[in-house]
Amino acid sequence: MKAFQDYYDEATSHCYGCGTLNEHGLHIQSHWEGDEAVCRFEPKPFHTAIPGYVYGGLIASLIDCHGTGTAAAAGYREEGREMGTEPALRYVTASLKVDYLKPTPIEAGLEIRARVASIEGRKVTVTMSLYAAEQECARGEVIAVRMSDDWGR
Repeated sequence: MKAFQDYYDEATSHCYGCGTLNEHGLHIQSHWEGDEAVCRFEPKPFHTAIPGYVYGGLIASLIDCHGTGTAAAAGYREEGREMGTEPALRYVTASLKVDYLKPTPIEAGLEIRARVASIEGRKVTVTMSLYAAEQECARGEVIAVRMSDDWGR
């Protein structure tokens, strides 16, 4: 099954977090599981804040890119269209909020679960929780705004 990010066109696939064309990026992959969008990520040893724990900036990046990917997928659903159909829908971050609830262990795989809180015209609000070893370690909210059809082209 293709991830949301696999549908991004070449002009918008360079993001450090979610761009398939960024050689050094995180290459996150987001998928629907019912009404939730889920992203799983295995942190590497260099994603360390202090020994044994994930760097908070990585957590923010994962929430940011999973949120905008979820917004794009939700935009297609809202329009009753399959991902990848034209015109392409791509969203950028207007607001990012992250609450760190507890230190996130680096040896555990991370799972981010997102829900679409609202769609208002070109704006999509996505709420998320990040888990490590089934423990909620962070919560986030992304307000994403749809890019114009000709942006970056």
